Amino acid sequence: MQADFVFSFFLIFSGAAVLATLALYTRQPLLVAYIALGCLLGPSGLKLITNAELISDIAHAGIIFLLFLLGLDLQPKNLIQLSTRTAMEAIVSALVFTLLGFSIAHAFGLSLLESIIVGISGVFSSTIIGIKLLPTTVLHHKHAGAVVVNMLLLQDLLAIVVIIFLKSGDTGDAFAHLKGLASFLITLPILMFSAFSFVKYIFLPLLEKYDHFQEYIFLMSIGWCLGLAQLAHSIGLSAEIGAFIAGISVASSPISIYIANSLKPLRDFFLVLFFFSLGAGFDLSLIKLIFFPAIIIAMGVLILKPVVFYLLLININESKELSWEVGFRLGQNSEFSLLIAYMAANSALISSTTSHIIQGATILTFIISTYIVSFRYPSPIASSAKLRRD
Repeated sequence: MQADFVFSFFLIFSGAAVLATLALYTRQPLLVAYIALGCLLGPSGLKLITNAELISDIAHAGIIFLLFLLGLDLQPKNLIQLSTRTAMEAIVSALVFTLLGFSIAHAFGLSLLESIIVGISGVFSSTIIGIKLLPTTVLHHKHAGAVVVNMLLLQDLLAIVVIIFLKSGDTGDAFAHLKGLASFLITLPILMFSAFSFVKYIFLPLLEKYDHFQEYIFLMSIGWCLGLAQLAHSIGLSAEIGAFIAGISVASSPISIYIANSLKPLRDFFLVLFFFSLGAGFDLSLIKLIFFPAIIIAMGVLILKPVVFYLLLININESKELSWEVGFRLGQNSEFSLLIAYMAANSALISSTTSHIIQGATILTFIISTYIVSFRYPSPIASSAKLRRD
C-alpha cells in the first residue's frame, strides 16, 4: 500500500513536470497539462493510477488552502462594502446562468429535475482558476482583483446553500431542506464570532510572543486553517467556508501577508493533485453520449458569462475595460459544479450520464477559459512575458 502510494505520487509529479515543460515550451496553460495527465494515467487511460478517489480527497486540501489564502487577502470591512455593492449582480447572474443551463439540458431531452441541476451547476465560476490566474499585484492593489474575489465569494455562499439542499436530497423531505438552511443561517454567524474571538485573544497573542520562530508561525497557520475547516464541517457547514473564515479572521493582522507567502508552495502542491484528479476521475467511455450536450453547454457558458458580467458591472458604473476583464476571468464553471454533479448523482437525483455532462462541460470551460485569460490578461501563467505577473 505504501509503495503504491509513493509510486502514484512519483507518476503524478514526474509526469506533471514533463507535461508542464512541454506546456511552457509551447506557451500553453499549466492547468491543461495537469488535467491531461490525469486522463492519461487514470482509470480510463493507461490505468497506472486507479485510486482516483484517494487522490481527489488529498486534492481537496488544495481547495481548503486556497480559500484560506483567499481570506487572508480580504479585509472584513472591504468585504462587507463590496458584498453590499455587488449582491444584486450576483443574484441576477445566478438566475440568468441557471436559465441558460436549464434550457440547453431540457432541449437535449433531460428530465425537469436534471435540467434544473444542470442549470444550477452553471451558476458558479471557478475560485481556483479565478484566483490562480490573478497576479498577486492585482489581488492586493487593484480594484479588478477585489471585484473578481467578491463575486466568487458571493457565488460560494450560494453554492453552500445548494450543497445543503443536496445533502438532504435523498430523503425527499422538504422539511429536511428547510432545517438544513436554517441550521446554516444560525451556525455561520456563530462560527464567525467564535473564529474572530479566538484569533483576537489566543491566536495573535501567541504569534506575537513567538514570532521569531518561523516554523511555529507556519504550523500555527496550518493548524488554524485545518482546525476551523474541520470544525465547520462537523457542524454542518463545509470545510471550504471554515477555511475562508479562518483566513479573514486573520486578515486584519500584519502577519497575514507573511502567512500567505509561506503557504503558497503548499497550496500549489495540492492544486496539482486537484487538477490531476479532475482528469483521472473522468470516464472516457461516456464521451460519445455526452459530447454534444457538454460542448453546447460549455460554449454557452464561455460566451454568455463574460457578456452577462460585463452588462451587470457596467450597470454599477464600472469601466468597460474592467467589466470585460472580470467577465472573462469569471467565464467558466466551478469546482462546485463538479461537486454538485457528484452529490446529485449519489443522491439519485441525476443519472451518471448527466453527471458526466456537467463534468465534461466544466472541464472544457476550465481549459478554454484558462487559454483566454492567459493569452489576454496579466496572470502568473500568461503566454507572453509582457503579460506574465506573479
